[in-house]
Amino acid sequence: MAKLETVFDANNIEPSTSYDVLQPGDYPAHIIQSEMRSTKDGMGQYLWIEMEITDGPGRGRRLFDRLNLINRNEKAVEIANRALSSICRAVGVLQTDDSEDLHHKEMLVKVAVRPAGLDKNGVMRDAQNEIKGYKPLGGSASLASAPVAASAAAPKTPPWKRA
Repeated sequence: MAKLETVFDANNIEPSTSYDVLQPGDYPAHIIQSEMRSTKDGMGQYLWIEMEITDGPGRGRRLFDRLNLINRNEKAVEIANRALSSICRAVGVLQTDDSEDLHHKEMLVKVAVRPAGLDKNGVMRDAQNEIKGYKPLGGSASLASAPVAASAAAPKTPPWKRA
């Protein structure tokens, strides 16, 4: 049992609501926070990004991405650099040494749904949203995306089997 310091009155406070996953699609959003964080093994760093949807369905909802910019896995670093390049191009900041330069600039964020199921560690997870790419808000440019968007002309061989 825990004794509260005051009388809590739920009549005066709106209850929290659960958030269902967003439907797949492009959402206008902007970065509101970002910071470099250490990877779990302490051997690398990733850029943690928090975004907010600015309009339409989901307005005010938060989205998150992690870009492994410093990692022993070269493929992870390549994927992260390509995603960061997509963000930079989407917001019109082509050179930066501070992720804060990317804050509060609108872009379209391509959102997908990772279905519920076992993760790579065998832990059951609920369905969740994941970021698949970024593009300018005007939308005339082709989607510059994170690893999932592959060109139709790209080879069908999985990356780990390519020479």
